[in-house]
Amino acid sequence: MAKKSATLLPKIERILTSVGEQIKLARLRRKLSSEQVAERAGIGRSTLVRLEKGDAGVSMGHLINVLRVLGLEKDFLLLAKDDELGRKLQDAEISTKKRAPKR
Repeated sequence: MAKKSATLLPKIERILTSVGEQIKLARLRRKLSSEQVAERAGIGRSTLVRLEKGDAGVSMGHLINVLRVLGLEKDFLLLAKDDELGRKLQDAEISTKKRAPKR
């Protein structure tokens, strides 16, 4: 069975590319080679290269391991933390009861 790849919009592809570039810059700032980071993250160097290029096929597990090696794993927790739209939608569905509940 062939693997299915996600169909991504160009905007999403640009975001992934940007994330990959930021990870590569973080690695270079720490003066770590791709071999060092890949070994410490428990992945192959080719997987790290794909991640740094923004390949959508790299697993989130590999991403978080690379972030851990770079000391950036807490940044992962910031994803979707401030969900303004979601909170507005949730608040719009909250209904107030007309009467007090029965005992």
